[in-house]
Amino acid sequence: MPEFIPLISEEEINTRVQETGEQITKDYKDLDLVMIGVLKGSFIFLADLSRKISIDHEIDLIGASSYDGTSSSGQIVFTKKPDLELKGRDILLVEDIVDTGNTLLKIVDFIQLLNPRSIKICSLIDKHERREVEINVTYSCFSLEKGFIVGYGLDYNEKYRNLPAIYDLKL
Repeated sequence: MPEFIPLISEEEINTRVQETGEQITKDYKDLDLVMIGVLKGSFIFLADLSRKISIDHEIDLIGASSYDGTSSSGQIVFTKKPDLELKGRDILLVEDIVDTGNTLLKIVDFIQLLNPRSIKICSLIDKHERREVEINVTYSCFSLEKGFIVGYGLDYNEKYRNLPAIYDLKL
């Protein structure tokens, strides 16, 4: 039976998403913002964050996966590519969690091939325990050192995304 250890409350999430949305609004006020959510984990964060950004912006999605259970497989598979034209635009990749950094680095490399004006990263969780590559997370709601995190879009084998708070899952 899995054990869920509370880490971040629903109220803490709401506060940080609001603050992050306000900062993004200021930083991108004169730019052509396209938020690209990384599926599947970012969809809840992306939706909430988008509603906290008070400037015009567009939303697209990209699908990439490297996880099997609780560990990264090391192989990146693109399951969906962006639909919007990204050339000359200001891209904000929205991720649920930056862990090893490998998946996100491959996504950044791919997006760069589409010639955007800029690419920055916004992550709900910036987790350092297993970081393998140097990656700059411009906006991070929370920074954690360790744990296998579920809730608010983060999953374990496609389960627990619906939890309104964030938990450390102990199997």
